[in-house]
Amino acid sequence: MTRRIVRTIIQLGLFGFCSFLFLYMLDNQYGVLPTSIHSHLPAHHPGLIIADVHLQYCNLLNPLTSCKLDPSKWHRIEKDLYLNSGLVQKAYLHIKRKKEEELTAEDKVVLDVKIGRLDPAMGEKGEDNEKWESRGSGIWLKRSAKRHDSDSNNVITAIDILFGADAVEPRPGWEIKDTPLLLSSDGVPEARISVRRGSPKKVEKPIPRIRKDGKFKIMQVADLHLSTGLGACRDPEPKEHNGGKCDADPRTLEFVERLLDDEKPDLVVLTGDQVNGDTAKDAQTAIYKYAHVFIERNIPYAGIFGNHDDEGSLSRQGQMALIESLPYSLSEAGPNTIEGVGNYYVEVLAHGTSAHSALTLYLLDTHAYSPNEAQFKGYDWLKPDQIEWFQNTVRELRTVHKHYTKIHLDMAFIHIPLPEYTEPAEIFGNRKEGVTAPGFNTHFKDALVEASVPIVTCGHDHVNDYCALAKTDEGQPELWMCYGGGAGFGGYGGYNGYVRRIRLFEIDTNEARIRTWKRLEYGDTETRLDEQVIVEAGRPFGG
Repeated sequence: MTRRIVRTIIQLGLFGFCSFLFLYMLDNQYGVLPTSIHSHLPAHHPGLIIADVHLQYCNLLNPLTSCKLDPSKWHRIEKDLYLNSGLVQKAYLHIKRKKEEELTAEDKVVLDVKIGRLDPAMGEKGEDNEKWESRGSGIWLKRSAKRHDSDSNNVITAIDILFGADAVEPRPGWEIKDTPLLLSSDGVPEARISVRRGSPKKVEKPIPRIRKDGKFKIMQVADLHLSTGLGACRDPEPKEHNGGKCDADPRTLEFVERLLDDEKPDLVVLTGDQVNGDTAKDAQTAIYKYAHVFIERNIPYAGIFGNHDDEGSLSRQGQMALIESLPYSLSEAGPNTIEGVGNYYVEVLAHGTSAHSALTLYLLDTHAYSPNEAQFKGYDWLKPDQIEWFQNTVRELRTVHKHYTKIHLDMAFIHIPLPEYTEPAEIFGNRKEGVTAPGFNTHFKDALVEASVPIVTCGHDHVNDYCALAKTDEGQPELWMCYGGGAGFGGYGGYNGYVRRIRLFEIDTNEARIRTWKRLEYGDTETRLDEQVIVEAGRPFGG
């Protein structure tokens, strides 16, 4: 921002810049222009009808323009259509909403929205009040004053903005327009309108359950690093693949989709850095891209955050609110009385109609960067209140799990590795980079061992994909500490030809056994890499 302000002073002169600064501060005071991209949650209030749409351009150097219309009449979608790429030029979509029961016979409501250069009617005859009306930048509205046409099952009841040629719409009842808005936005992912007809669709949370054969497969997806738009590949291997052309997000998601179709997991666990903060100018768009691949296959998924997820347009709280609202999502914000967003557990029930849990998955937020960089460099750590929550939850669930007639199993998922990941000399897999664990140890590893959780698995270090076995002083196995291996091409992935990969776990409740392996994005893509049994009879096994 500092360099951009200096450039602006040089280009505009002192008077012009002072005008810009005054208007910029004024707009920020009233919440009109964001100092960073606004947190955004589209308004989905039931019973509201869209009556009109307006695209408002503004220039901070022109005091005659404003980025916000009268808020008593217009609701602004809090996304700059230029994704804040311009210092002074902005554009926002505004919508006029009416309560359905308050509509009069004279009120018009939006029946349809289309994007294009030409009038969609193209000379077709129709009633005068159903002609297409232009709103600029390719937006065309079909509105009607007929009272009966305001039935909320047929008309537009919500509008949102997503970005990029690869944007998708995973929300039930929503439709993304194929043609982007006609904006002169070179180098910025194109803005696309998404609309919903009718009332919000109720989303039921799925109930994960052990299969008839007694097994359950989990696919751990670590470090997708998705962007807004196609994204730029970092360290793709091999470099000459596809003639050297590599778009990060499409290639990443094609890899994930191939494994979903091959492995058919019962659950996907995302262990952080799904969103590549600095390139995801609209985090909502990035979230929808990964969610879409699970939703269209009816696969439940649960996620936690990494250190990059909230470096873009949405906070952890804002992202989790979106994720919780999507189909097949098991993600939860967790208790707001402890630190972090995304401290929760998922119960996988026994086969059939049983109400008993056969497997519990604990997911915890490992935060981002050290709060005390001078003393503990690098990354943050699990806080005492999180560990206390985990211990209390384990004790409470043990009482319930006693009713399960087989050996109950547990797993834990985090993003940033524990300090103990550096200790075991014997590993199974690849250690191609140093362990970037916190410098301060709150001993969550000891809490896991005390709770008899046999496995903890993380992401964060993209080119470490090993499992390491911690042992007691007597040499007995006490905890497996695994890495997922980086899956996304938007994050780094070099180090001697390292190929992106994904880890899988197969839980066999008949034997209380857990087996794990990895699959590669390129090369020997059919082989189960480093396959091993790591839990037998409910206890860590191997070594």
